[in-house]
Amino acid sequence: MSRSQNPCRSTIVLKVVMALTGVVLFGFVIGHLLGNLQVYLGAAKLDAYAKFLKATPALLWGTRLVLLASVAVHFIAAFILVQRNHAARPIGYAYQDHREATYASRTMKWSGPIILLFVIYHLLHFTIGTAHPKFDVEKVYANVVIGFSDWRVSAFYIVAMLALGLHLFHGLWSMFQSLGLNAPKYDACIRRFSCAMTSFIVLGNISIPVAVLAGWVKI
Repeated sequence: MSRSQNPCRSTIVLKVVMALTGVVLFGFVIGHLLGNLQVYLGAAKLDAYAKFLKATPALLWGTRLVLLASVAVHFIAAFILVQRNHAARPIGYAYQDHREATYASRTMKWSGPIILLFVIYHLLHFTIGTAHPKFDVEKVYANVVIGFSDWRVSAFYIVAMLALGLHLFHGLWSMFQSLGLNAPKYDACIRRFSCAMTSFIVLGNISIPVAVLAGWVKI
């Protein structure tokens, strides 16, 4: 194989790595949302769910370790690809839609860092509790209500979810491209799937701080 082919192969490998870690992260986001939506079932239900997770440390920490590794690999692969894009023109691959790829790369350069900052704050806010005014490790429902009662916190969460939505939509589209599943006849289905899943995730997550601020979810 000639040297000129190596950058192309390595770029494709990085995109596949991003796609596979993206599948892991997408699965976590869905599972996390379904767990959080139990806030609408009341304090007893959400607190019981949290206690179940804490009572199964293998599941909890196994998930956290896989998630942490996926975030690290995803971020590193994205960073390398961005640096390559700055150094040279993007190298195409089969079935690539250049308009979609260009727009995705532009939006992901700012949505990615926003999401990373959000994840750090989210951990400090609802997991570790150092950024929460009245954190109680045993009262998850109360933590949610008190945390989102501050409109500034809720506004930050909402902005972060909008960034996540943009990142997810184009990320899902790119994932199908990188895995070679974007034949033209499937384009419409992929777009509808990406739009539907992104809308469900964004609206579901945004609904929680909105419900708290509106007084629909309260202590």
